[in-house]
This record gives sequence, C-alpha cells and structure tokens, in this order.
Amino acid sequence: MQRSLEQRMAIKFCVKLENSAAETIPMLKKAFGVDCLSDRQIFRWHKAFAEDQEYINDENRAGRPSTSSSDDNVKRVRDLLNTDRRLSVRLISETLDITKTIVHEILSESLGMRKMRRELSLLKGTKRPKLAKIKE
Repeated sequence: MQRSLEQRMAIKFCVKLENSAAETIPMLKKAFGVDCLSDRQIFRWHKAFAEDQEYINDENRAGRPSTSSSDDNVKRVRDLLNTDRRLSVRLISETLDITKTIVHEILSESLGMRKMRRELSLLKGTKRPKLAKIKE
C-alpha cells in the first residue's frame, strides 16, 4: 500500500510538470522496478490528477466494513486454542459463531499458525527418526 501511495505522489508530480502519461510510465518503471503499478493504473491516476483530483488515497468503498477478523475475534480464537490446540477450523467456527474462512484467516494471518503434517508430529515421539533409507 505504501509503495502505491509513493507512486501516486510521483504521478501527481509528473502531472504538475505537464508530463504525459506515456512519458510518466518509463520513469515510474525505472524508479520502482517490479513493484511498479500497471500501465492501466498509471493512466487512470494520471487522468484523475490531470482533472484536478487533489487526494492520492483511494476513494471510500460502499458496503459494510468487514469486522469479522477484529481484535476481539482474534483474542477469542487465541483463548479457545489455548484450551485445546487440536481444535479444527470447523469446530472453532461453530463454537465462536464465526465463518470458517474468517477463522482460517485469523489462524494463518493474525496468529501465524499453519497445519503441521501428521508424520512430523509422529516423529517427535521417536528417539532418532529414520529420514531416509541408505542404499548399499
């Protein structure tokens, strides 16, 4: 998001210098490399700034904001997992009355958890696991 705002500021600067969108694209690609906005987005923002748009932030979108993955829900999921680490996404979803996709998002993004392979958990109990067969 921050890189996008920087690029919008650069586009606005090019508009103030009266550079065309076609002249602006190579400059942005040289400055930002692979993180550069697409040509279409550059043309769109160039046109908006040329038509006297002053702000560089996105416009507010219609609709209800997503509040499902709020800090409160993250805390509720964390507390539930502290009681039993082996709960499934479906069971957490039913217990807390949150959709499965939001529970999965909270687990993976907010809490940084991921599924552990069954074989790895079985290896933890052995003294010295055999990881590969040795050919003679």
